[in-house]
Amino acid sequence: MRSIQFIIFMLSVFSLTNAINGQEKIVDQVIAVVGNNIVLTSDVETQYLQMRAQGMSSQGDLKCEILEDLLAQKLMLNQAILDSIEVSPSQVEQELDQRLQMFIEQIGSQERLEAYYNKSMLEIKSDFRDLIRDQILTRQMQAQIASDISVTPSEVKSFYRSLPADSLPIIPAQVEYKQLVRNPPYSEQTKLAVRERLLELRRRIIQGEDFATLAILYSEDPGSATQGGELGFFNRSDMVKEFADAAFALKPGAVSAIVETSFGFHLIQMIESKGERINARHILIKPNISTEERTEALTFLDSLASKIREDSISFELAVRIYSEDEDTQMSGGVMVNPNTGDSKFQLDQLDQATAEVIQQLEPGDISRAFEFTDLSGNKFFKIVKVTKRIPSHKADLKNDYSILQEMTKMSKQQETFNNWIQEKIQTTYVRIDDSYKGCQFRTSGWVK
Repeated sequence: MRSIQFIIFMLSVFSLTNAINGQEKIVDQVIAVVGNNIVLTSDVETQYLQMRAQGMSSQGDLKCEILEDLLAQKLMLNQAILDSIEVSPSQVEQELDQRLQMFIEQIGSQERLEAYYNKSMLEIKSDFRDLIRDQILTRQMQAQIASDISVTPSEVKSFYRSLPADSLPIIPAQVEYKQLVRNPPYSEQTKLAVRERLLELRRRIIQGEDFATLAILYSEDPGSATQGGELGFFNRSDMVKEFADAAFALKPGAVSAIVETSFGFHLIQMIESKGERINARHILIKPNISTEERTEALTFLDSLASKIREDSISFELAVRIYSEDEDTQMSGGVMVNPNTGDSKFQLDQLDQATAEVIQQLEPGDISRAFEFTDLSGNKFFKIVKVTKRIPSHKADLKNDYSILQEMTKMSKQQETFNNWIQEKIQTTYVRIDDSYKGCQFRTSGWVK
């Protein structure tokens, strides 16, 4: 039986061979219905072709296994809708933009992506928007099913000891590193130009123009612009302090003064509040960094890197004095992997620019200054120090506890998830086409 990891992988599929790829001609028909949701032939065939292209195989019938994972997804999606789980438009847009940015990096440019599909970026987004929304709903339902599951150290040890030696996962090479980050040194003239643009937009809003329309036209926040700047409901802690302070001080319909954050400059409009949460929309405009400003930032960091190499100042002290990254400033620049909670990263877990630089460094080395872009499209500058390299190896309790802890938790989640599916199948309408009724599904009850 495959673990819940595979299901999570299937939920996050957003490859260049997915639903809008016109290069594969598949005769489509409905092969399964779960509640009000359908599974098409193309859903199975597309993932089958993709997995075969990636060298994946199965001891059983791969198409049957893909179908069962899709049935489980549709079952969760059906329950998410019944439970009225909400996904805001901004959540969808943010994830959509992140996925597209990842594939733009893989294929080389936005122009190449558009040429691959023979569609504009707006058309590609339109094709994928509902798919992304359904995937987010399904993930949230899955998280809700497994929300109360935790594991103890003794359970982790027992799980590790229960694994045959040849079943221990191979951990790819990892790296630990520290970083010193600087924001772009925008000149006052550059900032003034942005403020003047926003003041003009605010004047137009006050005079009666629609905030949402202007957000669509002018906002530079890729996650919300197409939704009229709407962010969906959020808590104060979900936003940077400057933004949250301004947003929560507004009354419904009111428009803020210009708010400066690390992301740029904003106008904010309150939509409504529900208890400790509010829904708001915003217009974000980012200053354009000039060649001179870019050179200034890189020169400053390269000079600082030279002083660190000469032992004039330690990397850790330099971080505390000069870094503008609040998350790492007080830890001496230590980076924590959000996926595992520890300080180890595989290179493919890093943004492309950082991975390329770190790949060339040995432990103790200080990098050159370089520019990088985060998932929200914001540009920053930094230097990094590699503190440790860990070669590829079989997982063990001493070095890979967090990974084994996650595996133990996934095992418990899988059991809970299987029980949930077994229960929901009994009360949900499920119909599978006769051509798949011969499948040996892992969970009984799909075929009624």
